Amino acid sequence: MRRGAARRIVAGVLAVLMAGSVSACSSHSAEWGDVEYEIAGGGANGVYFAYGQGLADELAATLDVQMTAAQTAGSVDNLLRVSSGDALLGFAQGDAAADAVEGEGAFPEPLPVQAVARLYDEYLHVVVRADSDIDGLDDLAGRVVSLGAQNSGVNVIASRVLHAADVDPASVSDPRMGLAASIQALEDSEIDGFFWVGGIPTPGIAELAEQTPVRLLPIEQSWVNEVNERYSYAYRPSDLPVGLYGLDESQPTLAVPNYLVTAAGTPDGVVRDVLRGLFDGRASLAHEVPAAALLDRTQAIFTGPVPLHPGAVRYFREQRD
Repeated sequence: MRRGAARRIVAGVLAVLMAGSVSACSSHSAEWGDVEYEIAGGGANGVYFAYGQGLADELAATLDVQMTAAQTAGSVDNLLRVSSGDALLGFAQGDAAADAVEGEGAFPEPLPVQAVARLYDEYLHVVVRADSDIDGLDDLAGRVVSLGAQNSGVNVIASRVLHAADVDPASVSDPRMGLAASIQALEDSEIDGFFWVGGIPTPGIAELAEQTPVRLLPIEQSWVNEVNERYSYAYRPSDLPVGLYGLDESQPTLAVPNYLVTAAGTPDGVVRDVLRGLFDGRASLAHEVPAAALLDRTQAIFTGPVPLHPGAVRYFREQRD
């Protein structure tokens, strides 16, 4: 669903509402329109896109609506697509979403986006080949290292962490690659490393590690604390566990929550239907996307400073009663 699709959605919704009813075989709210909806995912090798595909299939089957997932550049791109009406739903890191509602960072003005649910935490990966002479972030100056695609949440976090580690991002030769391109370039020794922020395991990195042994650079807790002090976001220190991507020891890193977002103007009934499908389909989604198993009703409401959509508030209150 590309630019201009918002008008078709509104027209479809109005047509259904004016009709006053939906087909007896429909299992969704009357606020849905007869259009194809899009979920803004991420790169083909990441968790966002896999989760988006699974959720699109689940909602299409259970709600009898047309739903697809789209490959995107990541969080910033997704927030822009959702706010413009190009996508009904999108995945976004909590820091990028907070910038969007405040009109800061990559967003010159506030975007009318709200949270549907907190989904899971994402982890910063700084990936190098196992035989690399790079041991820490201070070794990255003068190297060719992708700090994430343009309009990605990865790029936001990479720049903030490098500053905290006293490494000037401008000192790094950054080809601005997405995950798929970064993986291929590292495998071909065209880059020295790349930054990635995603759920674990990230499918593309897991596949890379099977072919090309890799290491993940440590992220010191003091850097995480400094980023939090400067930007006041809910980053937290965490660890990438032993065995992940073939690691023989755990590595300290940074974690950030991930949200499913929608436009502020999305009808309440649509959001409630999405949440029913999301939670009811959690077990089946987790077979293909392990991060889906982390969805928790008690944690899903904690999306501040990004406000919960009113339809989400109603859904969670109904579940509590």
